[in-house]
Amino acid sequence: MFSFRDRSKMIQELTEQTFDLVIIGGGITGAGVALQAAASGISVALLEMQDFAEGTSSRSTKLVHGGLRYLKTFDVEVVADTVRERAIIQGIAPHIPKADPMILPIFDEPGSTFTLFSVKIAMDLYDHLAGITGGKYANYMLSKEEVLAREPQLAAEGLLGGGVYLDYRNNDARLVIENIKAAVADGAVALSRMKVTEILHDDKGKVSGVKAQDLLGDETITVKSKLVINTSGPWSDLVKSLDEKIDHQPTIRPTKGVHLVVDGEKLKVPQPTYFDTGNNDGRMIFVIPRENKTYFGTTDTDYEGDYTHPKVEQADVDYLLKIVNHRYPEARLTLDDIEAAWAGLRPLISSSGEDYNGGKKEHISDENFEKIVATVQEYLENKQSRIQVEKTIHQGVKEEPKDNPSAVSRGSDLTVADDGLLTLSGGKLTDYRLMAAEALKKIVQLLPDKKITLVDSEHYPVSGGQLDPQNVEEELAKIAETGVTKGLSKAEATFLADLYGSNTEKVYALLDQGAFPGLSLAESSSLRYAMTEEMTLTPVDYLLRRTNYMLFISERLMEIKDAVVAGMADFYQWDERTKERYQEELDAIIRETQLADLKAQQS
Repeated sequence: MFSFRDRSKMIQELTEQTFDLVIIGGGITGAGVALQAAASGISVALLEMQDFAEGTSSRSTKLVHGGLRYLKTFDVEVVADTVRERAIIQGIAPHIPKADPMILPIFDEPGSTFTLFSVKIAMDLYDHLAGITGGKYANYMLSKEEVLAREPQLAAEGLLGGGVYLDYRNNDARLVIENIKAAVADGAVALSRMKVTEILHDDKGKVSGVKAQDLLGDETITVKSKLVINTSGPWSDLVKSLDEKIDHQPTIRPTKGVHLVVDGEKLKVPQPTYFDTGNNDGRMIFVIPRENKTYFGTTDTDYEGDYTHPKVEQADVDYLLKIVNHRYPEARLTLDDIEAAWAGLRPLISSSGEDYNGGKKEHISDENFEKIVATVQEYLENKQSRIQVEKTIHQGVKEEPKDNPSAVSRGSDLTVADDGLLTLSGGKLTDYRLMAAEALKKIVQLLPDKKITLVDSEHYPVSGGQLDPQNVEEELAKIAETGVTKGLSKAEATFLADLYGSNTEKVYALLDQGAFPGLSLAESSSLRYAMTEEMTLTPVDYLLRRTNYMLFISERLMEIKDAVVAGMADFYQWDERTKERYQEELDAIIRETQLADLKAQQS
């Protein structure tokens, strides 16, 4: 069980036990550290001030992205790490990332990231790094006519053709909760709505735990631990400021990314599509089909507002609509077409340069770029050595201006302060397991009195991931067939299997408890599972992060939202005041997600 019903007992554990490790932050980085630490026999407490994944890790582009564009600057090590990590995630969480090859249209315009020639070289190198040697996922080129046959709404003017290469769609918030559930199953204590307010020290000035405020009960508790790691993403600098013993020099430069969702009939794309903005600004835009919707993004602007509640602003909408309408002129999208939107912060490292993930965003002149392309082509044809490739890259690279937020390193950083506070910051979602593995190596060094055998995290599945990654589609289909035999429709059973993986049988086990009024049997069992096994505390938790109703199933959302509130009120025995408060919160978040205020200002 991982439920609100156990929360008081878990808080008691926090106050009575001395942990090996306290993790501050329940996004993907903290979740990954928690899984590996708990599986390695380290006693873990994870504290998150919001819902798990609420801050940043439910607000990504929702891809396990291979980073093809980094090959424009020949960040080979970044791409090599990224595609390797992507394959590992697909192995340990096979029900979450799904292969979804991406189209990259090439336009003849200033500032293009790739030409038809260079994109083929980049895709060949990409496949080489990813170990793709043929088959249905090998890259290939499309003529202008072939691109337009797939995407008739795409602008023909300036279109030269395109490439297709392997990428993976992702359910970011599900990846977080499945990591945390696995950690809890291995003995971790994980609490949401538990805000760390102070870093504590022993009489030698070393970190010895934290104080934390229960935001549901308003109680402040002390959690003792041998080590504390800060994995709070954009909040990393704010958390460090809670430690009076260390320097508070800022290291994070948050940037805001926005995505917009429209009906799939209004913007028809058969598969994910990735292209330059056309503004000669060095940025690229994703357009991705999901459910019966299409979403697109992202922006990349410096952010100095409220970290807990970044908002989609009119300027964000205008920027994205202008780009997408330029690329898809027949779509003629307006603000009124947007059904949902989200804004998220990226916890970028403010300093450029190398890190243990090799993250370094650099600029190369067209002349040097062509030299590098030629050298790489020779390397792929076994006519050139890797040493010569590296030498050519080194000679051709220079730093991009530091005032461009799109140029900040997407790498990560692991530091240990003088008082022992660990901070793991930066990085990309795709790198989360690697970041956690590096942190665990340091944690083991800092716990010399404890015998620790680190888990093989490359092969340790998350909760719900007990599936054969080589046959995941077949296994999920069998799980769905079981649901059909229990009376569910094929669509309902497939939805549950894709969402919960090998845990779907636990959802099926709840079917005999019947349906909540206003919800189907499948929806009721999903909600019950979320409340008993996924620490789902509010209707927003369920409709936005445990499922995707709020973003991609908006029609059904409006039909079931009140029934979800009523079902949770019944399950948790809320009084009428509490029920009304959560209803108001849900309606407010739905209005915000649907950009109701911006639409009202326009009308």
